[in-house]
Amino acid sequence: MILTALITVYIVLGMLYESYIHPITILSTLPSAGVGALLALLITHNELNVIGTIGIILLIGLVKKNAIMMIDVALEVERTQGKKPVDAIYEACLLRFRPIMMTTMAALLGGLPLALGTGTGSELHRPLGITIVGGLIVSQALTLFTTPVVYVYLDRLRLVLRGAEEDLSLPGTPSPAHSAD
Repeated sequence: MILTALITVYIVLGMLYESYIHPITILSTLPSAGVGALLALLITHNELNVIGTIGIILLIGLVKKNAIMMIDVALEVERTQGKKPVDAIYEACLLRFRPIMMTTMAALLGGLPLALGTGTGSELHRPLGITIVGGLIVSQALTLFTTPVVYVYLDRLRLVLRGAEEDLSLPGTPSPAHSAD
């Protein structure tokens, strides 16, 4: 179920960005959320059940939103202002830090009653809240640092692959990168 969700998200992001690289940048934030959710369940002595799995799927949507906010702004800065990827992602991080923190804190505080609840049926809802809170805490701590790094390195990889593609073109034929020249 989680693999199907990841593949679906990758396909949708690939169509949205018309790129194979940017969806990988966005999805690179998800392992930290999964690790955080599993660690939180382990620390609180809860098992990963169906409700916890639903919490992890919910985390896929919440955590990728942070990376989407940064990548959207970085791509827009690159296009409109002509900045290099390093400068564009730095500006995107500065511009989107507060909205990312606000939405993450809203989701985290919304999950706390589920994680800490003691009423009737709370044992059913508790794994959902624990996975949300644990996943958001760990992913938020790491995503703000790792997403810019992954963005820059994958952009460099894209440039290297584009250079290799140009090297493979036949002499005298225009390469795809220089077809507009």
